[in-house]
Amino acid sequence: MEFRLGQGYDLHRISAGRRLFLGGREIPTPGWGLLGHSDADVLLHAIIDSLLGALALGDIGQWFPDTDQRWLNADSKELLQTVLTDTRVKSWQLQNLDSTIIAQAPKLSPHILSIRQSLAELFACELERISVKAKSNEQLDAVGRQEAIAAQAVVLLAR
Repeated sequence: MEFRLGQGYDLHRISAGRRLFLGGREIPTPGWGLLGHSDADVLLHAIIDSLLGALALGDIGQWFPDTDQRWLNADSKELLQTVLTDTRVKSWQLQNLDSTIIAQAPKLSPHILSIRQSLAELFACELERISVKAKSNEQLDAVGRQEAIAAQAVVLLAR
């Protein structure tokens, strides 16, 4: 078997009047979400970068540039599906995904299972292959001041 490991990171600014999407699920907030050219799903963006990195295929900005109007308000689940169905990617199988969402708010523990289920559906894999953790930044830096949310992801692929 051949294995590939990839890591990804993303951060988006919090903005009033937006909806919050994490891992393909909408998370209820009091009138704010993440600012981005697409739906700004910071977790899916980190996961996409981890996949692309594992296979040396560039990064999310190269695949879906924010200067291209086709991706304006795009659903990040569709961005992930575009990557997963690319011929250079679809011959690989996800062995596991480990991810962390870094957010001071909202409290994510009630949503972790739903996010994991969403990711398992998107990857068409068993739930046991998907790990999602949530951390705060203890009120430090832009994340801790509730100005942004970040995410990290690591994937192991095999074929």
